[in-house]
Amino acid sequence: MADIPKTALYQQHLELNARMVEFAGWMMPVVYSSIVEEHLAVRSHAGLFDIGHMARLNFTGTDALPLLEKVCTNSIATMKENQVRYSLVCNQHGCILDDVLVYSWSDSFSMVVNASNRSKILNWLELHKAGMQVEVQDRTFETAMIAVQGPKAIDMVKTLTEADPSTLKYYYATHTKCMGQPCVISRTGYTGEDGVELVIDNAHATALWDELETLGAKPAGLGCRDTLRLEAAMPLYGYELTEAIDPLQAGLNWAVKFDKGAFIGKTAILERQQQGHFPVRIGIELEGKRPAREGCAIHHQGIKIGTVTSGTFTPTLQKSIAMGYVSKEYASAGTELQIDIRGTPATSKVVKMPFYTRKKD
Repeated sequence: MADIPKTALYQQHLELNARMVEFAGWMMPVVYSSIVEEHLAVRSHAGLFDIGHMARLNFTGTDALPLLEKVCTNSIATMKENQVRYSLVCNQHGCILDDVLVYSWSDSFSMVVNASNRSKILNWLELHKAGMQVEVQDRTFETAMIAVQGPKAIDMVKTLTEADPSTLKYYYATHTKCMGQPCVISRTGYTGEDGVELVIDNAHATALWDELETLGAKPAGLGCRDTLRLEAAMPLYGYELTEAIDPLQAGLNWAVKFDKGAFIGKTAILERQQQGHFPVRIGIELEGKRPAREGCAIHHQGIKIGTVTSGTFTPTLQKSIAMGYVSKEYASAGTELQIDIRGTPATSKVVKMPFYTRKKD
């Protein structure tokens, strides 16, 4: 394990007796107490996540914006200062290399990339910035990233930061100080709850984590991060998003701005849309408690029509839910399906997503 990268909070996880696993090339905590306990803590109070494995890139130079407009499906030019925007990065075939968050600052941009795609995206940016006046700086190994998620998250964090996170709009960020140290705080997350994500230099990560724990945030691992995002129907790269799937198949039309000008994959996405025969992402609710897992076949009246990409028995809703891809003609809500779970068919139906929506204040 000596050669596997570890986040700045690795020792904290060991002291908390977390079960550590290799994930996307990093040693990460999958669970501390139990997935259900951690999941419900996020839904009812606040959970504390180490997301330092996510790649953090900075863009400076006069061509930073043109480069991002070129590689991103969403509009970067229309972003306001301190705004955060979700986008896809697609290849020339219109399929998804990664889903990313772009941060627009007064004089630069930042991007958060999935851990498993860090090298791929860095290489892609290097290829497409040739001849452009732009520098891409990888700050993944210099900084820590911590997510605090749940209905009590904002109140906890506001006691530690100079900027009041409750004044941040959803998907906005700011540079501020946290416990006296420079940091970035963004009102973003991957759980379906309100909350923030914090980026701070490695040297100060442990003190911040410990203080958030003291304030009552419950350490939460990758296990419940997955069940939480599934309830919120948030796609995960490598499962709902791959280099064989385009953004429209995934139901991410809102993150593709065809009117913004040229971007890599634009023509191919439009061509695939016109062809119209590619499977689309759906939400599924199953009868009973048996969960459908990745790879389970989806049938309609005895005919295989698709495959499950993610599934779980949801702690919040106490139902078995899944996402998957099926032929378009079977994607309407209410369509009855059968999921093959280890050779036994499970009755299910297509339902609208998300499965869970947090209660607004």
